Amino acid sequence: MSRLRVRHILAVGGASLACALAAPAQDAASVPSAATTAAPARPAALADFDAYVDATRKQFDVPGIAVAIVKDGRLVLEMGSGVRKLGEPKKVDAHTQFAIASNTKAFTAASLAILADENKLDMNDRVVDRLPWFQMSDPFVTREMRIRDLLAHRSGLSLGAGDLLYWPTTSYTTREVVQRLRYVPLTNSFRAEYAYDNILFAVAGLVVEEVTGKPWADFVRDRIFVPLGMTESQTHAPTTIGPNDDIATGHAKFDFKDLKPVGPMSWSNNPSAGGIYSSVHDLSKWLTMQLAGGTYTDAAGKSQRLFSEKRQAEMWSLITPIRIPEPSVPELKAARPNFSGYGEGWFVSDYRGHKLVWHTGGWPGMVSRVTMVPDLKLGIVVLTNQESGAAFQAVTMRALDAFTDAPKTDWIAAYAAGVKKSEGNADDSMKTHEAARMKGTKPSLPLDGYVGTYRDPWYGDVKVTRQGGKLVMTFTKTAQLTGTLEPWQHDTFIAHWDDRSLNGDAFVNFALDPDGKVREIRMEPVSPLTDFSFDFQDLRLTPVK
Repeated sequence: MSRLRVRHILAVGGASLACALAAPAQDAASVPSAATTAAPARPAALADFDAYVDATRKQFDVPGIAVAIVKDGRLVLEMGSGVRKLGEPKKVDAHTQFAIASNTKAFTAASLAILADENKLDMNDRVVDRLPWFQMSDPFVTREMRIRDLLAHRSGLSLGAGDLLYWPTTSYTTREVVQRLRYVPLTNSFRAEYAYDNILFAVAGLVVEEVTGKPWADFVRDRIFVPLGMTESQTHAPTTIGPNDDIATGHAKFDFKDLKPVGPMSWSNNPSAGGIYSSVHDLSKWLTMQLAGGTYTDAAGKSQRLFSEKRQAEMWSLITPIRIPEPSVPELKAARPNFSGYGEGWFVSDYRGHKLVWHTGGWPGMVSRVTMVPDLKLGIVVLTNQESGAAFQAVTMRALDAFTDAPKTDWIAAYAAGVKKSEGNADDSMKTHEAARMKGTKPSLPLDGYVGTYRDPWYGDVKVTRQGGKLVMTFTKTAQLTGTLEPWQHDTFIAHWDDRSLNGDAFVNFALDPDGKVREIRMEPVSPLTDFSFDFQDLRLTPVK
């Protein structure tokens, strides 16, 4: 997702975590909405924008893309391109809902900002003063964690730590997820450096619930969606999706190559990190309010305030610096920022002398980006129904260039080069594994010797069973993580998950004790293209006796 799969798709310096290319998506013409025709005339630099979005969609095999742009408090453009689902005729338009995944985080930050303005909490409150049962794996971090820290990715957790507790969908409750934080290892010092997480936004959502006495989803609906007139947004999809609803279907490259629809996913046990579905039409209202300093015009035409300018300034201020890598390919050099960091639910960086406030989101089959340029009063939202970060980046950068008088850049070609490079790196990684593999080896034990229940302190139980002549691994809280173990070398196997849309196959190494019994299982993803939310490397699975 940077992606939050619930995935976060982060592209620093223009380097995209895009999936590999596959068969071309179904063609369909752009579909301007009724609101588009009533909007102010587009800038001349956007005259060919519809065709550009179509070209982006085709290049990166995306079935459908929706875009909205706001400028100076007005809707400049809203449009759709392509289809909601491959093989079906229904078009994407500005009102089609997509999972916005980690773009939800800004709504959680805004919820806390509203409560801070009402003096119902302080962002410097200790989390344990609001949730006395809250516990990290280190007592100092437990004691010193503040509400603001929950939003800033500087806790000491590793990248995506604990994501397997809720993605793919698990049977844990939100409280059970947060209670297991006490066992998730810290790999860095508290507040020392940036490492993206999702699990602490679950804690933030529980703080909202503790302070208000209502579910996070109800608070967001009542205090944000309803005032802003966001009638095309919800927090309970796909459980509330009807057969005639205008909602996109996600698509993934099964085995990194075959583009197919993926099943709907609900994320009820960490909704405050990534649980919102919305349309670009609705998100244009969200961005207009943000760019107006927290104010909006209600249904009666009166000016209202959602949160204070002070709180917005804090959300948009850089709290956690992010190291800026060199671009993955020379073609993306122009996208490399001069500074980068994270505030409260927002990334903060720059482009051509303008401060950017933005975020991305990733979900099974859907990725997106929301971007604001505060000094230009410009907002851009791009929603897609395929796991190609390159697509939303290319569209966003084209829109930014139109309003910043930038030299013309072929962003489609630039991000295509980045995708090609990432694919090549993945191929090289597999070749390295193949070269190091010792051919002709066999497992040390008969298959029954690996069978058993294994327990990790933070995830829980994983079972290895024998079915015929094969071993099968099952994560007991995650239905989608069931797959066959194929021998690789010695006591290392590869878990091939039955659900091929996950692209998360993993090496599984059984470590033996001196008596030839399994002492521990360690895991790690096979491909560098595997989403970081598969935090297999943090598991320490030991036999349950």
